[in-house]
Amino acid sequence: MKIIQTVEIKQILTNKSKKELYDRFLKRKRQLQQECDQLRFEQKRLEKSTKQPSHALKQYFIKELNERLEKIKLLDFQIEQLQILPLGSELKEREVQALIEVNVGDRWEDVAVKRTIVIEDGFVKEIR
Repeated sequence: MKIIQTVEIKQILTNKSKKELYDRFLKRKRQLQQECDQLRFEQKRLEKSTKQPSHALKQYFIKELNERLEKIKLLDFQIEQLQILPLGSELKEREVQALIEVNVGDRWEDVAVKRTIVIEDGFVKEIR
């Protein structure tokens, strides 16, 4: 019988992976800033085109801008933490689902143990 189990993917922080993460964070931050600029532009355009701007419309733009600004703050924090982390640290990257074979007579404790895949510079280094 096969069961689905969650497997944690961890990345070992190296100079290469640190730079890639930093670049990914900066790219996402720039994208969010562009979205904020676009929202502000759209808001002004709609305010000019309608004689009486609706309260609901204004609230919508405020909500959307605030969501993006919060994400930018989170990215700034992640960038700051990334700079502090020493090389060799393990970072949880994501979780994936895996099929695990279970047979009659297997020890449940061995089957149910949480599994982890460790990646270093794009290559699987260890499976725990």
